[in-house]
Formats: sequence, structure tokens, C-alpha cells
Amino acid sequence: MELTVSLDTICRLIVRSREMEAQVPAIEADGEPDPTDTDDPYAVLEDEANEAIEEEIAALLEDLGDDELADIYALALIGRGTFDASEWDEALEAANEDDRQAVIDELQEMPLLAGYLDAGLAAFDLSCEGIGQID
Repeated sequence: MELTVSLDTICRLIVRSREMEAQVPAIEADGEPDPTDTDDPYAVLEDEANEAIEEEIAALLEDLGDDELADIYALALIGRGTFDASEWDEALEAANEDDRQAVIDELQEMPLLAGYLDAGLAAFDLSCEGIGQID
């Protein structure tokens, strides 16, 4: 298995996906324009407060080439157990079955994308340890 997408890119997607997964729905609309102006330290986790993460993930995925996007999706499929690491070619084939936008949408809607990508990397003895923001 040889990835066409860089490990840095995968790790950046993992970090941003974790940030998005940490967001919670807003509980009360108090009219505060900036969540950092409140006394609630968890206000920045409210979903409406940080749409930039979702936009960054979308931009990151849209900027990938078709082969790179297929690699990301195949890793996620392996990470969630749809395929085994020995079935890389089959996972890659499944990733190439859908059109580009459908794959991007599927990745954005995957609730545990960061964990799936982490597990997919681990299946090939790869990790984000020591890369970028992940220690």
C-alpha cells in the first residue's frame, strides 16, 4: 500500500475532525456575539460558535486530488472495519465507486472520522505521532 496523500494532510484532517467532534450544540442563545466574551469557558465548543472548522475540513477535502481523496476514504473504510488492511485494493475500489462530491459528503458526515482515520493508519503501522500538532 502506497498513499498518494501526504501523512501531514491526513494528520491535519484528523486534528480538525477531532475539533469538530468536540463541538456541542448551543444550549442557550444569549445574544453574545463572541463566545470568548462569556464567562462560560465551554462556550467556544458550541457548534454555532465555530463553523470555521467545518469550512476548513470541506476546503481541505475539496483541494485534494481524486487519488488523494480516494486514499482518505479507503483509510476511513479500513478504520471503521468495512475492510481489513489486507483488502486495501478493494477499499480503494469502493472509494472510487462514488463521484467526488459524494465521497466528500460522506467523509464530512462520518461522525467518528478522526478515529477511523487513526485506526486506518494504525492498520498499516502508520501514525500521526510527532507530526504537526499531534504528539
